[in-house]
Amino acid sequence: MGYWKSKVLPKIKKVFEKNGIKKAAAADSCKSFDDSKEEINKEFEEKKVELQPKVTEIYEASSTEIKTLVKEPKEAGLKKHSVQVHKFLEELVKIEFPGSKPVSEASSKYGAALIPGPVFFVFEKVSTFIVTEEKPAEEAAPPVPEAETKPAGEETSDRKEREIVIEEEKKEEIIVAVPEAVAKTEPAVEEKTELAAAPPASTEPAKEEPPKP
Repeated sequence: MGYWKSKVLPKIKKVFEKNGIKKAAAADSCKSFDDSKEEINKEFEEKKVELQPKVTEIYEASSTEIKTLVKEPKEAGLKKHSVQVHKFLEELVKIEFPGSKPVSEASSKYGAALIPGPVFFVFEKVSTFIVTEEKPAEEAAPPVPEAETKPAGEETSDRKEREIVIEEEKKEEIIVAVPEAVAKTEPAVEEKTELAAAPPASTEPAKEEPPKP
């Protein structure tokens, strides 16, 4: 217990005190940066045209993680990739990107994760130079032609016309079928009339005439 109190506990306290001091200093740095945003914005607008190709070159050479953070800044990603973020800020300092120098210095002292506000402010300015490539819209399928809808009156009249045509066709079939049936029955009728006209054959034997004297 004596060793714990004399050796281990003081070291733990120093770590917490150091972290507390570090966080406080980082908060002061963020506040100081916020006060200079107006001046940074003014400088950014003046150098915008000049910075365009330089920023694009640095961005294209960056890792996928940095590109993602520039487009979608999140504190979780900032903590996870703080080292890469600091390197990216150093590249921006080389081209004298407005606001990058104080942010890079604060990142070196306290870590990028403790100064998210200034870092994301610089990233937002960088994102204005990035052209987001949109996927070409898929060719829309040709619209299916809608069925022509006729008024109820027209539909009824069309239906009646169709029914009349069908009835007439049926009548024509019946008219054509009747003469054929009559023609088939006529020979039989003629045969019957011929048979009726012919005298019935006699079945009695012919009488013999007596011999003459």
